[in-house]
Amino acid sequence: MAIHELFAYIHVKGAEEALAFYISVFGATEKFRLTEPGGRIGHAELDFGGTTLMLSDEFPECGVAAPAQGAAASVTLHLHVDDCDALIARALQAGATLEMAAQDHFYGERSGSFRDPFGHRWSVGHSIETVTPEEMQRRYTAMMESPGT
Repeated sequence: MAIHELFAYIHVKGAEEALAFYISVFGATEKFRLTEPGGRIGHAELDFGGTTLMLSDEFPECGVAAPAQGAAASVTLHLHVDDCDALIARALQAGATLEMAAQDHFYGERSGSFRDPFGHRWSVGHSIETVTPEEMQRRYTAMMESPGT
């Protein structure tokens, strides 16, 4: 069996508003949506520069729920962009909550993270250095062995 694609599929309270947020902040484009007669979005797809993000409103009758308010994140969506600082600023201006300000990391990336208004955690970064896996491991080990970590 061959795997052809892997899609992130998120569930939100307020899919209509979430679609507008993701289009505004990330520059995603809506591919299509399926809407119930009552207005609940059963399925929508956004194009993130050639990668598809699927989303829907909550469907508690099917065991489909948005992240619980204030709960720890079990999933992080990570995006590589041209300028993580600018994208994080745009997200915060649109109502996201900062979790970690952008900073340079040992693995050769400048990145930071935020929670969108719908409870999903996003990590956004851009490359600042090419680092081999071996060098990354060396730096990681040194960081974990240093006092205060």
